[in-house]
Amino acid sequence: MGKPVNSRSQKQTSAALPVGASGADIAPPAPGPVDKAMEVLTALAEAGAPHRLADLARSTGLAKPTVHRLLRALAASGYAEPGPGGSYRPGPRLLGLAAGVLADDAALRRVGPVLDELRVRTGLFASYVVRDDRTVIHLDVRAPAQDFGLGLSPGFREPLTSGAAGLALLADLPAAEREPLSAGPDGAPADEVTRAVLSAAARDGYAFDGSDAWLDRRALAAPVRDATGRAVGALVLTGLAFTLDEAAARLYGPVVRSAAAAVSAGLAAQPGARLGLVPGHDRDTDRGAGTAGSGGAEESR
Repeated sequence: MGKPVNSRSQKQTSAALPVGASGADIAPPAPGPVDKAMEVLTALAEAGAPHRLADLARSTGLAKPTVHRLLRALAASGYAEPGPGGSYRPGPRLLGLAAGVLADDAALRRVGPVLDELRVRTGLFASYVVRDDRTVIHLDVRAPAQDFGLGLSPGFREPLTSGAAGLALLADLPAAEREPLSAGPDGAPADEVTRAVLSAAARDGYAFDGSDAWLDRRALAAPVRDATGRAVGALVLTGLAFTLDEAAARLYGPVVRSAAAAVSAGLAAQPGARLGLVPGHDRDTDRGAGTAGSGGAEESR
């Protein structure tokens, strides 16, 4: 018997059930062929390609025969490409689409030179991230001459609350939006360390992750805002603990904050620019609450 489907789209549908409704009252619709294909395509585009069939099945929650059939169809269309040992990687057509979208993005065009300057000035990884629901994705990464084996590259994804990148974006949200996103896996309120980082980020205009969430990795980040003042991305510096300790964070934090403000000022002249990857069910809320003076950051600005 194949593995039960437990796809991302199904999880999001379940999470969107009305308050007080149980699964017995309103059953989420079963994922269709398009949903399954998108799950496989998303997993295929994750960092670490080529991906084995078993790994893709595990990350999507789909049965191996289903994943294999979808991979063959994607490969026939150029969106996937067979790799060694039965593995698969993104195909040329998918890479071409991604390159075209990124080249046309106003934020990334402005961010690129800023990231290069930050990398040269600090000797650290400099990247630009956007939010995707409860994760952040590094869209552009500029690596220093010595990368210290951190493996940070475009497409790298991490939980929203695991480091400075996500925490900088969370700190800029109104409390009503921030609290459920910063809650633990069991729905418990954010722990004391996370609350302290969010409070400091709202006060200082940048977040520093000194809690050892990634063992010897540290990061600091400042939000980039669009013409409405809504945080749509963040500039991030990442390095090993000995290169980015608290003293370095106090030195580099204002630098990253100023760089993010300069990018934001440039984007303010381009209303309607495509920025960030926030799920559709959040967009109306974001538009209603996304002002420069909203949430916990209001008193610090």
